[in-house]
Amino acid sequence: MLQVEIAILMTVVGLAAGAGLAVAALRFLGKQAIGSARQQAEQILRDAKHEATTLQKQLELDARNEIARRREEFERQTESTRNEMKEMEQRLTKREDNLDRKLDVLTTKERYLDDLEAKVKQRETQVDARQEELAKLVAEQKQAIEKNVQEQKQVLLRISNLNPEDARKEALRLVEQEIQHEAAQVIQREMARAEEEARENSLKITLQAIQRYASEHTADNTVTTIAIPSDDMKGRVIGREGRNIRAFEKATGVDVIVDDTPGVVVVSCFDPVRRVVAAESLRKLLEDGRIHPARIEEVVEQMQKEIERRIIRVGKESAIEANVRGLHPKVQEMMGRLQYRTSYGQNILKHSLEVAYLCQVIADELGLNGDMARRCGFLHDIGKAMDHEMEGGHPAIGMEFCKKHGESEEVLNAIAGHHNDIPAISPYTPIVMAADTISGARPGARRETLEKYIKRLEQLEGIATGMKGVREAYAIQAGREVRVIVDPDSVSDVDCNYIARDIARRVSEEMTFPGEIRVTVLREMRTVEYAR
Repeated sequence: MLQVEIAILMTVVGLAAGAGLAVAALRFLGKQAIGSARQQAEQILRDAKHEATTLQKQLELDARNEIARRREEFERQTESTRNEMKEMEQRLTKREDNLDRKLDVLTTKERYLDDLEAKVKQRETQVDARQEELAKLVAEQKQAIEKNVQEQKQVLLRISNLNPEDARKEALRLVEQEIQHEAAQVIQREMARAEEEARENSLKITLQAIQRYASEHTADNTVTTIAIPSDDMKGRVIGREGRNIRAFEKATGVDVIVDDTPGVVVVSCFDPVRRVVAAESLRKLLEDGRIHPARIEEVVEQMQKEIERRIIRVGKESAIEANVRGLHPKVQEMMGRLQYRTSYGQNILKHSLEVAYLCQVIADELGLNGDMARRCGFLHDIGKAMDHEMEGGHPAIGMEFCKKHGESEEVLNAIAGHHNDIPAISPYTPIVMAADTISGARPGARRETLEKYIKRLEQLEGIATGMKGVREAYAIQAGREVRVIVDPDSVSDVDCNYIARDIARRVSEEMTFPGEIRVTVLREMRTVEYAR
């Protein structure tokens, strides 16, 4: 019985201990569940915050993309409008040029008709004057015959009262007076006829020279347009971050303009040789397709050598065409460079060949050395091949260059004096001046119209007269020089230097012109007193 109680007691104790252990286990498990739930809640909260941050950034990015898209669309619309304006401006400019050309043609025809009408009137006047002169001569001849008859009667009466010796002397004296009078009339008549023939021959020589050589001119600009096969090729020309176009501009020394105009790239440069090298290099790169900085430098170097060889060849061919012998190779090379030089749309090499031929025709008609005249005319503008690289006008630059390479004094004087910069020491210099004027002024030779030419002279004079203290200003030598007369009472000799410098600066900044313009400031002080 006791054992049973002990067993029961042990069982009760065991159950109590198990229950305590169960309660402890349950508490432990509850704490773990609560901690796990708290961690899950914190993780959910962190995930929610991260998702909210991500969503906020995504919304900001979408907003920025939308703003960028709308900005690009606005810029594209603006650029389209700008291109339409440019095309309209180009069409208007082209229409204006066509109207100017038509106006030039009409002006030329009107001037030709006016000249014909003036010649007809002049011929009618000459015929009327000749008829009046003939009638007058007939009347004078009748009076002279009657007078001679009366004088002979008187002489015979006087001689009849003289001795033979006195009569012979009197007869010789009368014959001598008559011969002297007739000789004076003949000399006067021949001099008048010679002057008339000289005028007619000079006009004939000029017209003959123009008619025998009337070549076309070649127009050019300071930009060259290169055709691009596709817009993708534009991106290859530009390169990653613009490295290809920067390498090309650095190697060639030109400006490459790549805009939204489809199918073209524009090369711009005031040096015509560099522009040709750049254009040929870009065409070769487009044909090859390999466009990167190393290839660009290689192609540009090849084209520079090719253009130099072409310049030398053109110089030799032009010397042969002009029939000018014994030119130094450097002189021939510079003449070849003139193939890429223009003045108001007139190709300078073609102009030089034309002037050379005109000089020969004029010199042959005047009985001078045609070879020397042709040489002077061929080399007169050689300084324009170097005037963009050196200071000074092209006549002085050309004279110094040819002087270093053994040209004669006649040639040097013609080069330096064909714009009246120095006095002429040989007849070939005025011949070159006349031929140069004929070549530049003939219809179709240059693109500049008379209206634009007058506007350029008026602008030059307006800049000069706008300076303080300037009384008068005159543009001379076809706008190559401006003579400024200042007020001596308000301007000193020192102020003249400042006025000349300011005028030259404003002309350089505000006007576009070939070569250079000389500014001459004149100050004259006059003091007048009267003695009474």
